[in-house]
Amino acid sequence: MRRSFLALSGAVVAILVAGGCSGAVPGASVGPPVSSPTATVLPHSGAPKVEHPLPASVLSGDPCREALKPDQVEQILGIAPEGKRHDNPALGTACDWNNDTTGAAATVGYVTQVGEGLSAVYQNTKPQSSVWRVLPLVQGFPAVGYEVTSAGTKSGFCQVAVGISDSLSVDASLTVRRAKVGKADACELAPRVADMVVTNLRKKAGM
Repeated sequence: MRRSFLALSGAVVAILVAGGCSGAVPGASVGPPVSSPTATVLPHSGAPKVEHPLPASVLSGDPCREALKPDQVEQILGIAPEGKRHDNPALGTACDWNNDTTGAAATVGYVTQVGEGLSAVYQNTKPQSSVWRVLPLVQGFPAVGYEVTSAGTKSGFCQVAVGISDSLSVDASLTVRRAKVGKADACELAPRVADMVVTNLRKKAGM
């Protein structure tokens, strides 16, 4: 399911547009970059600091192979389908797993291109969210669960963003099976998916 990893794309585009662009004047000398007095300090917008960050290298692999193992996918969906990549250049790499029979789905996205970790989620996604929950730490890492839908809409979907450093985050989303939409709380279940992902990332980091 692509909805989850694309949820931040509008916010990212807004940041890029607001930032504008600069170009050198032909023939002019170009000196060393000058530090901007308005450079972003992380974290911001109410996002918590990540006290014990993971190295960026844990997000260097293929999320379809490393984010969730087949037995974990089976625990989530009841079957273990092959993951399907759907990367977004503005965000990072991502993988979808779907149970076409029940409608259940999971997605994991490595948000490596934004560079602001949970701060970007607090700043851009929180104001648009119909559901927003600050979650208990996921193995020591701050996390939020949210849904961006119209008021009164029952989607059976929830996305969890976990800050693995002040500048990097991981998205783990869950869509419950069709028979459970309106009955099961996806934001109660999605943190379990996030916990599985963090377990695998910590193992990759040698923790």
